[in-house]
Amino acid sequence: MIMNKQEFLTHAGVQAQALDLWLEQRWLIPDQTSAGMKFSDMDIARACLIRDLKTDFGVNDEGIDVILHLVDQLHGLRRALEQLHKNL
Repeated sequence: MIMNKQEFLTHAGVQAQALDLWLEQRWLIPDQTSAGMKFSDMDIARACLIRDLKTDFGVNDEGIDVILHLVDQLHGLRRALEQLHKNL
């Protein structure tokens, strides 16, 4: 599902100020269109992860950076393995 900023805030349960910070930190990178930012279900999942890490586990901003970097690496490796498996 593709959604605008307001729809994203509602679905993710995130405050606008938090989203602005996360965009500035580049923890979320929505698609940019002529109509503005467009968010996906993957952005919702990532926002929920960030929110849970901060509120439930007390992870600080530096920790969020590390965790998101590791999650991105893991997903990249999974894609690479899937591609390798398809080519066998």
